[in-house]
Amino acid sequence: MKILFIGDVIGRPGRQSLEEFLPDCLASGDIDLVIANAENSAGGLGTTPEILKEMEGLGVQAFTMGNHTWRKRVLIHAINDLNNIVRPANYPKGTPGRGAMIITLPDDRKVGIINLLGRVYMEAYDCPFATVDRELLALKQQTDVILVDMHCEATSEKIAMGWHLEGKVSAVVGTHTHVQTADDWVLPGGTAYITDVGMCGPITSVIGTECDAVVSKFRTGMPRSFNVAKGPSSFCAVVIEVDDKSGKATSIERIFERQA
Repeated sequence: MKILFIGDVIGRPGRQSLEEFLPDCLASGDIDLVIANAENSAGGLGTTPEILKEMEGLGVQAFTMGNHTWRKRVLIHAINDLNNIVRPANYPKGTPGRGAMIITLPDDRKVGIINLLGRVYMEAYDCPFATVDRELLALKQQTDVILVDMHCEATSEKIAMGWHLEGKVSAVVGTHTHVQTADDWVLPGGTAYITDVGMCGPITSVIGTECDAVVSKFRTGMPRSFNVAKGPSSFCAVVIEVDDKSGKATSIERIFERQA
């Protein structure tokens, strides 16, 4: 099985990069499942059912989220009716939506997906390590092919999660920091790992945001309005190959493309 996981999609420029580069990724016909992190896909903060539908039309089959999950109020009311999206599993009990799900492919193969939020330099939610252990107990009853999106700030926390889940899941992919890292590899226990997949968003930017506003905020400490930058975008993703029977990853390959 081959899974294409696409890094944080940033607003309209990110969605346009999907439109340009995703068809080439799918042209070979050997990608079985396409997952994208959608937490910034609507104007750079949050997402909406309409935008998710737009990305589905481009070929994305499942979505993960992150700390901006609730930035668009419409998703709070809609998420329980959407069967292909997970929000962080370590949100408090009673939060709308699901933190883990099973996606069934047309040939009846099943893939489990778990979304987690880190806690270092972020808001304090439930422990992601204890949470993922609980979620795995349920998913493992249906499939051994499981991907975890670890959405957090600190590289150390992401790496720690990779080693915590080594040999227990097919892949641990990091999101949130929007800069693709060069540490893609398969851990000895058969878990594909990368600290950050990167973003689909404007290249001339500070992680997707207009440069001038961010530089001014750092220089002066004064509040500024942040907007999604314009111009050519990147397309960042990974292709993970997994043995269907064992759930062990056999390879992970980074993709980094730029619009002209």
